[in-house]
Amino acid sequence: PWAALAAGSARDIELIAGHTRDEYRLFLAMAGLLGPIPEEQAAATLRLFGPGPDPAAAYRVAYPGAPAERLFELVQSDWLFRMPSLRLAQAHIQGGGRAHVYELTLTAPGNGGALGACHGLDVPLTFGVYTGFGATLIGPEATPEVEAASAALRAAWSRFAATGDPGWPAYDPEQRLTWLLDAQPSTAPYPEEQSRRLWQDHAFAALPLRAAG
Repeated sequence: PWAALAAGSARDIELIAGHTRDEYRLFLAMAGLLGPIPEEQAAATLRLFGPGPDPAAAYRVAYPGAPAERLFELVQSDWLFRMPSLRLAQAHIQGGGRAHVYELTLTAPGNGGALGACHGLDVPLTFGVYTGFGATLIGPEATPEVEAASAALRAAWSRFAATGDPGWPAYDPEQRLTWLLDAQPSTAPYPEEQSRRLWQDHAFAALPLRAAG
């Protein structure tokens, strides 16, 4: 959709785009890959998914001292979720529209917090329902922090649906103001600046379709 948005196809429609901070950690946990990762595996993943001619070196410069498992997670969060979401907002703005950007930073309290602010955490927060898969992320009972973040999220979504304004400033290429959703939400410049710079010249393509069977 990036090309269509950049051409102004939806310039009259207000947009919210965002992601969680630790998008890919859930999938690492499901695959049994939380914890140390061999350097060779991290390097291969960086080469496969990262931007530019030498993404492994670029990520190591952008995140000095980061262990292999951190880089392994970062590049997969970036290429699949975080950077395409940000690019969606940027394209909409380029096409003359207004976009509001958010990052969910609340750590999921289930599993001792091991999943961080992972993919899917926004779903139970949006509906205020913590059963089923939500219980895996939240734990047996919602904490006060979870309840506060859920209330803030539902209020912002309801306000946006009614007025087109979720309650924080629209994103722009200079200030890059972003809503950080936690127990006490705040607004700050886009927090994943290292990754944003790494990916700023990357041309995203549509994911290829795979035939069933």
